[in-house]
Amino acid sequence: MHKQILIVDDDICLAYAIQSYLSSDKRKIFVVDNSRSALQLLKLYRFDLVISDIMMPNINGYELLAILRSDTQLCKIPVILLTAKGMTDDRIKGYDLGCNAYLIKPFHPSELLSIINNILINFNYCKNLQEFESLPCTSITEILYSSDIMIDFTSREISVLQLLVKGMMNKEIASVLNLGIRNVEKYVSRLLNKTKTRNRTELAKLSWSVSLRANDGTRTRE
Repeated sequence: MHKQILIVDDDICLAYAIQSYLSSDKRKIFVVDNSRSALQLLKLYRFDLVISDIMMPNINGYELLAILRSDTQLCKIPVILLTAKGMTDDRIKGYDLGCNAYLIKPFHPSELLSIINNILINFNYCKNLQEFESLPCTSITEILYSSDIMIDFTSREISVLQLLVKGMMNKEIASVLNLGIRNVEKYVSRLLNKTKTRNRTELAKLSWSVSLRANDGTRTRE
């Protein structure tokens, strides 16, 4: 599915130039030249990202960002601010208001594209991780079995992973599963080694991209 991106800039020539560069079969780019029009579109369509200039008449980029962050329906949309204002205080103001990135004009379009890709990847991962962590253990297990790519795990390793993904520390996992902390550390180490991941965050991310399965329903090896 393509991503929908909204560009808000009163320099319409620049906005269309950015639109031309970013447009692809994976991205649909909308352009408006003022914040009021942007807010109307944001109520009508579901956008994955907003790219906004700061220096605009009536409602500037800072004010637009503040409106978005105060709206429960729009507050989670990532925002990139584009501006000719490069002072540290200006950047701090943007980040304090909740922007995801701040790009100073003039900029190379490939830098903007790199920022966009990074934001969307991280945003989608965090969203998936939050949804994953909110699931009960039974639903998590169904997800872990659902992919065509399978990694061979014992049932105990699956149990440890379920709790690990929910944010539990080794001591908490040990208490829930009635294991020693060193045993939990051993299982976590096995999970990292088998999946070739480096930390718990990567393990959680892996759970959305591949399926993990216990060796079989009767196996008792630990």
